[in-house]
Amino acid sequence: MLYAVSKRVVGAVARTIYRPTVIDADKVPTTGPVILAPNHLAVLDSFIVPLVLPRPVSFLAKAEYFNGTGAKGALLKWLFSTWGAIPVDRGKGRAAKESLEAAEKVLRAGGAFGIHPEGTRSPDGRLYRGRTGVARLALSTGAPVVPVALTGTDKLQPRGKKIPRLHPVSVRFGDPLDFSRYAGLDSSLPVLRSITDEIMYAIAELSDQEYVDRYQRPGAAAA
Repeated sequence: MLYAVSKRVVGAVARTIYRPTVIDADKVPTTGPVILAPNHLAVLDSFIVPLVLPRPVSFLAKAEYFNGTGAKGALLKWLFSTWGAIPVDRGKGRAAKESLEAAEKVLRAGGAFGIHPEGTRSPDGRLYRGRTGVARLALSTGAPVVPVALTGTDKLQPRGKKIPRLHPVSVRFGDPLDFSRYAGLDSSLPVLRSITDEIMYAIAELSDQEYVDRYQRPGAAAA
């Protein structure tokens, strides 16, 4: 209920001010488990995708957003909590495993889960090699993967800027990708790599970004 109310209020304000262009949102299944796989240009990406869809979408978020103090900390905690974000402590050794477990829980309950395959925001607007967590999720849950292309969010909220600017933003959804043909092969690294690459190529086609076939360098800013 709280999610629906906050989304309706925030969504109405955001759509009035920023007027995002939404393309092919009807390709996202309205019920059942689904993985949304967007490119990653700005912190706001994880808010924009749920904003333009009628169904709730959960994303992972840094635990720091839930542990702040004072008025700002309380506001961030409320915002991320009501928006369906799932806290993850990236400093813990089990963080990757716990993140996947949290995502699986959402999907097995029939929910929608968003994951940025690149892992962190692009430092230069190009699309970088995806990490295989999205493939593991698809195989462990059987959920289809919908590639998503965000455009303009890096100009809407440039690095280091806390307050979004006025800039056109578009969100384009691709056809759901079904990887059921690989059922039972979730321990095969070549299969996981192949699935991830297929997802990244689909995102690249939607976004028209230059594709870089390497992971972002260690130390790149994370969402």
